[in-house]
Amino acid sequence: MINVSEIYTTAPAGFSTPLQEKTYSALAELDIPFERVETDEVITMEDCARVDEKLDMDMVKTLFLCSRKKTDFYLFITAGDKPFSAKRFKNALGVQAVSFAPPEAMTDMLGTKIGAATVFSALLDSARNVRIVFDKEVADSEWYGCSDGTTTGYMKILTEKVIGTLLPYTKHSAEIIEV
Repeated sequence: MINVSEIYTTAPAGFSTPLQEKTYSALAELDIPFERVETDEVITMEDCARVDEKLDMDMVKTLFLCSRKKTDFYLFITAGDKPFSAKRFKNALGVQAVSFAPPEAMTDMLGTKIGAATVFSALLDSARNVRIVFDKEVADSEWYGCSDGTTTGYMKILTEKVIGTLLPYTKHSAEIIEV
């Protein structure tokens, strides 16, 4: 069983990755309130159950996908308990076949390792090489639960702040699909 800290409403005292630092800097600059917890390393959606319980929300599942030629990249945000179907995703978005992006692309493009993919990676994608795609079910949710760019920090923020404030700040937009 993973350990989950008390709930904090301020940034951590120190940062373990550049993305984590950018995440909290952007939240402060944009005046986006959040609740967060620190945990043992969390990798699977099953590990997220204690975080969900503590923050009273449902963690999203964030998948980093790419085209076969690895020329098009997608950050797909869906409900944590929803199985992923590449066929439904490609049909809903109107793109060619997709697969999971290689771990090195995740590190290079998103600034994260496996298990820590997050919408906050848009802060590092100044060239806008990654399309941000939301499952309508997540886009319609009040709360957005996600990683802060690490596998030991998780937060809860209003979904409308992610889509309407954070993404425009990064010069990205949310593409919303039903799968």
